[in-house]
Amino acid sequence: MSKLNPILLSIVALLIGSSACALPGMATPDSNAIGTLVVQTIFAELTQNAQPVIPITGLESPTPTFTQTLTPTPTLSPTPLFTSTPLTPLISVSVPTNCRVGPGKVYGRVGALLVGEVAEVVGRDPTGNYWYIRNPEAVNGFCWLWGEYATLAGNTGVLPVFTPPPTPTPTATATPAPAFKVSYSGLDTCVGWWVELELKNKGASSFSSMSLTVKDTVTDVLVSINTEDFANVDGCLTTTVKDILPVDGSRIVSSPPFAYNPSGHKLRVTVTLCTAGAQTGMCIQEVIVFTP
Repeated sequence: MSKLNPILLSIVALLIGSSACALPGMATPDSNAIGTLVVQTIFAELTQNAQPVIPITGLESPTPTFTQTLTPTPTLSPTPLFTSTPLTPLISVSVPTNCRVGPGKVYGRVGALLVGEVAEVVGRDPTGNYWYIRNPEAVNGFCWLWGEYATLAGNTGVLPVFTPPPTPTPTATATPAPAFKVSYSGLDTCVGWWVELELKNKGASSFSSMSLTVKDTVTDVLVSINTEDFANVDGCLTTTVKDILPVDGSRIVSSPPFAYNPSGHKLRVTVTLCTAGAQTGMCIQEVIVFTP
């Protein structure tokens, strides 16, 4: 228990004494006031003599600190898409093309490669203009295909170069082959512009279908059509359609239209006519170049 300061005790004694020695007739000090003063004095002393409370540190449990280690998400590279290249060279055509026993029109026709068909290529001629392929119309046969309208896939650089067979000698008893002549007839317009062509059958067979391609050599624009009709579009008025081109007959046919006027441009026109029958028929081509 804390002891009172001697000076404090003296003050308390004086206060008590002064109360006891009060003269008669004098006002007696209020005992309550004296008590209150004593109590306040004692409380002040106790407050002054109180030992400061020193906080104790180091005993608290430290707040744990968590360190989160993030494993980086691996970046996945997209799997490359590989376009396979056929080991065996293949060939297709944009217009029906005859396949012959030799690289040229003088050789007999033994088949044809039609649009949408694909054939295996096994060789080429020394000029690189003809390809030696498996005949689409004969399982174990081969023939020569003109490469003007051909698209090849695969490594053609490894193909062997074949020597063409001797040029055949025409005979008087040979059956006349289909033949025709094409010529420029004019330029017409309504919605777009198209060329008019005259076809004349010069052979011994009627033609039942036609493939027509017109290329503007100035703008490199190409229009084409495959049809079983021979149609002539006369401006915006009438259209005449025939189903065959008979022997010794002629037809005016219209090309697909250009979106612009090709006048003054050099045009390259390829016409392919085929006789009846997908397997037994024959297709022949003619090419002309002109400026309308």
